[in-house]
Amino acid sequence: MIQPFVILYTALLLAFSGCTPKQAPAVPPVPVATVPITPAAAPLKMGAAQLELYLPELQGKRVGLIVNQTSMVGKTHLVDTLLSRGINVATIFAPEHGFRGEADAGAHVKDAKDTKTGLPIISLYGSNRKPTPEQMQQIDVLVFDIQDVGTRFYTYISTMHYAMEAAAENNKPIFILDRPNPNGNYVDGPVLDPALKSFVGMHPIPIVHGLTVGELAKMINGEKWLEGGRQANLTVIPVANYTHQTAYTLPVKPSPNLPNQQAILLYPSLCLFEGTTVSVGRGTDTPFQVIGSPYYTSKAFSFTPQSTPGATNPPHKGETCYGYDLTQPADAQPFTLAFLLEMYQHSTQKDKFFNSFFEKLAGTPLLREQIIAGKTEAEIRASWEPALTNYKQMRKQYLLYPDNAKL
Repeated sequence: MIQPFVILYTALLLAFSGCTPKQAPAVPPVPVATVPITPAAAPLKMGAAQLELYLPELQGKRVGLIVNQTSMVGKTHLVDTLLSRGINVATIFAPEHGFRGEADAGAHVKDAKDTKTGLPIISLYGSNRKPTPEQMQQIDVLVFDIQDVGTRFYTYISTMHYAMEAAAENNKPIFILDRPNPNGNYVDGPVLDPALKSFVGMHPIPIVHGLTVGELAKMINGEKWLEGGRQANLTVIPVANYTHQTAYTLPVKPSPNLPNQQAILLYPSLCLFEGTTVSVGRGTDTPFQVIGSPYYTSKAFSFTPQSTPGATNPPHKGETCYGYDLTQPADAQPFTLAFLLEMYQHSTQKDKFFNSFFEKLAGTPLLREQIIAGKTEAEIRASWEPALTNYKQMRKQYLLYPDNAKL
């Protein structure tokens, strides 16, 4: 089993444009546990790029594609790749942030037409999160090809769940064109309490689930998590030459506020702040690479969120937020509660620190209570057992790729 991860719990206060001079707060350091990652032994080949494995199954079929800006085959979008090979792409389904990946988190995305191809684009975010029976009648097969970042609350996997469900209900096959998980080299966090199931947490898995979307699709099918215990007619096209210890930097940002690898690696730890009064840097040049609040006691580091593309109305817009700069590579440690505990303990408004979204992100009603009670990270982690260990054992059944970690 991987030992619980802890972060170097110290001030990481570096230059940030337009901010005041910074000094390191007195936070005692603790050892850092690392997870091994290695270069790929051979070039990775995405599932979408292995056309010979799935193109014959699409010939002569009306194809529905669940895609966004990450659905690239080399330098060409999957939509254009398939059209150039004579595939009848009938419908494009778009997840949160839209087909081009430009919409704010949580923003309503309207149905539209693709300006390049004229194909209809149907939003799967908002009131229509699952393809309807009428929409499914217009296609013969579904194809899902979207880059995930490996956390339970990233909603692309919820869209995949509903796509599998629609496919099962309407007796249509579904193909998952797999991609690497940039946080796929470890497993951590509390397992979701089913009572807190929502679009940001649909499965009894931990915050960092350690699976590619293809492996997770196999788990959803195998554990019969689809409505009514149905199972989809599922085919996963795996990534060639990939292991769970393969280092992978995303070539395309997966959503507007995860602009680079630093943000993606910090996302598992920092997303919990979305359920608090702490800003994760939406409305700055470094979203998910800084944290801060008007109510944090240390004033050594600051930033001021403003309206930006992908964050038109960010939390604390126009207010000075105080906290941490996490923009250096050494800051991108595995999942930790250290910053959450620090920001709560030194908040001047503890009674307003959490909001109603926190439990859905955490996946457990206990975490808020434990933080308020002053529990340490080690004490909180102990409460995640035995569910976390049981999940790790279940996970092994669905792995498509070598995993050398001691999970």
